[in-house]
Formats: sequence, structure tokens, C-alpha cells
Amino acid sequence: MENIIECRNLTHYYGKRKIYENLSFSVPKGRILGLLGKNGTGKTTTINILSGYLKPRSGECLIFGENTMTAPPAMRKKIGLLIEGHVQYQFMNIEQIERFYSKFYPNQWHRDAYYELMAKLQVAPRQVISRMSCGQRSQVALGLILAQNPELLILDDFSIGLDPGYRRLFVEYLRDYARTFNKTVFLTSHIIQDMERLIDDCIIMDYGGILTQKPIAQLMQTFHRFTFQLPENFKLNIDDKQLLHPAVIGKKGELYSFLTQNNVEQLLKKYNVPFSNLVTENMNLEDVFIGLTGKY
Repeated sequence: MENIIECRNLTHYYGKRKIYENLSFSVPKGRILGLLGKNGTGKTTTINILSGYLKPRSGECLIFGENTMTAPPAMRKKIGLLIEGHVQYQFMNIEQIERFYSKFYPNQWHRDAYYELMAKLQVAPRQVISRMSCGQRSQVALGLILAQNPELLILDDFSIGLDPGYRRLFVEYLRDYARTFNKTVFLTSHIIQDMERLIDDCIIMDYGGILTQKPIAQLMQTFHRFTFQLPENFKLNIDDKQLLHPAVIGKKGELYSFLTQNNVEQLLKKYNVPFSNLVTENMNLEDVFIGLTGKY
């Protein structure tokens, strides 16, 4: 399968603080990939490297086979980029800004995609952008990006400022748009429930690198929370990378793992844990994220 994005051994520091080291991943054509991570793990840094605004300390990032630091304008024209929902020329209204941006993309402008989204948001054609809410302005920016008809969309925190109803509306619209037109999408969001409904593949980052990269369906099917009963005042003392974030709440123990229940049971016995009633629990994506990265 053709990869639209290929990042190889990216290492970056801000001063002496290491953001990550030897970060590698790829995004195949036609897939929607979500990048998840706590604040400060390098999500926006990665977006800036992808967009060519930031040069990594080492490693390289290729989009359509071109290095992002030296990519020609013809390659950049294939990318629709949104950084934190900004839209320029806020003195214009909805119609004026569409006509203005269309002049830059005379051979590929898809005005229907823009006006379809504006209609769903119930935005009046002559509504001035400066008088819109933050969330509405971010959707104007997204509509303009969709109208560019790019092959790759890179969206940083695409749902910022949107209430739950508008978030759901846009997630469904973007998913259908990407699948209908075979677009590739790389995005971040702090609202993980949105990602669960939207993405095909998931990268979860922690401080220093990637914890996992999997198709979302595979991640949800193979990563579980395990709960079990413990004697009163028992303290878990487990040091095993296969059993994540073991904790005790009252008489109940819990941990997270990609292992099967039988394998978890064997490891608990290995560590002399006097457990009973071991239960495997399926989780939503937010719980999966917390299980991999920890609550704090």
C-alpha cells in the first residue's frame, strides 16, 4: 500500500529537553490516522515537522516522497493544513472569503464542499467571520481546506471551540468526505471520543516516543483492562512491562495489558498476587488511552 506520509527516526529537542527520539511512522493512502498524546508529548511538534515549519534535530519526514523541508510548491499544494482553527481576513463574510481563496486554486477548487459544511452549520452566506464564535470560525477554516480538494489533510486540534453537537456533525461529515473522495487525513484532537468515531488508525504517544500504532479496531480488540479481587490492605508489587499501571482501589486490583486473560493470570501467580475473580473488560478509546499512558 502506498504511503503518503513516512517519518523516519525523528529526534527533536527544545533546548536540552528531549521531545522524542527515533520516532518513525507511516500513513497509507486513503487512511485517517489520529495522533493521541498528553500535553507536551510532541503532537504539535510533529504537525510542525510535517508542515515543514520545523526542522527536526535528526531524521526526516517525507510526504508524497518529498522531504518536507525542501518540498516544492507543487507538492505543498496537495496538502490542506489546519493549525488550531485559525482563519485569516475575518472582516470578510462567508461568500467573500470563499471567492477570495478560490482564486488560489483555480484548477481544483471544490466550492460545494465548503457550502455544504456551511449549510450544515446553519451559517448565513453573508455572516461576517469576526462576529462568529470561535468554533464557527474554526469550521470556516476547515470548509476552506475541504474546498481546496487536497490529497492530504493535516488537522491540528480540529474540533477546538465546538460544542458536542457540532463536533459530532463535523466528525461525520469529515469521515464521509474522506472515504468518498479517498483522502488521507492526519489529525490530532484532545477530545478522544471524536477520534474513536472518525479514525482508521491510531498512534498513541508518551513522553519520548510512540507507545503503539495500530488500526483502531485491532487496538480496541486486543488491549484490555483486567480487574480482580484482593485481600484487604494488599499492595501490588509488579514490575513487568506487559502489565501496565497496576493499582489497588480498596480490595479491587486493576491493570492493563495486550495479553490474554490466561497470560495475565500466569503472571499474577508469578508475582505471588493472591487474586480472585479475574475479569477482562473491553474499553472505549479514552479508557484505552488512559490505560496506555496512565492517569497522571
